[in-house]
Amino acid sequence: MIHQNIPYHEMVDYASQWIQDDFKQINILTEAEDIQILAADPENPRITRRAYKKLRKAAVLDHNRKKHYIIEDGKPCDFLIKLGVMSPEGKVFQKHYSKFRQINRFLEIADDSFRDLPSQGTLRIIDFGCGKSYLTFALYYYLRVLKNRNVAIVGLDLKKDVIEFCNKTAQELGYDDLTFLTGDIADYESTGADMVVTLHACDTATDYALINAVKWHSRVILSVPCCQHELFSQIKEPVNDSYLKYGILKDKFTEILTDGLRGLKLESAGYQVNMIEFTSLEHTARNVMIKAVLPDPAALTEKQRQKQEAAREKASQEYEALKTMYHVHPTIDQL
Repeated sequence: MIHQNIPYHEMVDYASQWIQDDFKQINILTEAEDIQILAADPENPRITRRAYKKLRKAAVLDHNRKKHYIIEDGKPCDFLIKLGVMSPEGKVFQKHYSKFRQINRFLEIADDSFRDLPSQGTLRIIDFGCGKSYLTFALYYYLRVLKNRNVAIVGLDLKKDVIEFCNKTAQELGYDDLTFLTGDIADYESTGADMVVTLHACDTATDYALINAVKWHSRVILSVPCCQHELFSQIKEPVNDSYLKYGILKDKFTEILTDGLRGLKLESAGYQVNMIEFTSLEHTARNVMIKAVLPDPAALTEKQRQKQEAAREKASQEYEALKTMYHVHPTIDQL
């Protein structure tokens, strides 16, 4: 569908061109009447009209609606100003607008997930592979500043200089319950977390984050995998050899297979899993998010528990069948 505003004095030429080139039927709704043009034969179109007794109200021509964001452009936000995304007056810098949209998209997804987290007490959240931590700061700002929830958020990354920068920034902002640590996801030890976030953790680092989340029975997992290379050299399936000989196609197929197996493995562990679009492709090609929610066992009826157990068994069988079909051995098996 295309929605386009066209000056009325150009409409006749547009309609004529459309009939000549593309369309065999046109419906025109004016204030006074409806007009239908059937142009199976463009040289001799059939035209019908139906008039109205009173004038129809003109359509609203402004179809570029302003997007409503959780963090608004034009309203000062301390961490965005500190990280250079926004001016002190609250204006988002044009060169950082894609990052601004990404932050808000993440908060929309996270906000929808908070209903599955404990409503009382301190929320424990771990962000594996946090990087410069735009989204970690956003989580803290949203929960602590906007929603007044008690939180304890930890960001983990391998880069010591980045972690030092993030800790310094958190201290300057007064974000007392936001801590950043230097470390490897695979070696990280903790008593657990209500929510685990892992965005663009490379290759099997995503698996170790998922393994920790399942071990802790974390209620919500938000994961955007990146660089799924592990299975690339393992895949062996003669039926697909004809097109997997093309490296770029095999790379894309590996991403789908890896994340599909991860989803099934999480389902077999009792999670309800969705694959959703994180950001638009214009921002990053790594735009598929695995959203996994572990239902509260105490809130399930006996019928729901039976249904969950059946779903777990089905996912486990599908996982094993897919793994066997392609002769792969994913790190996620450590679950």
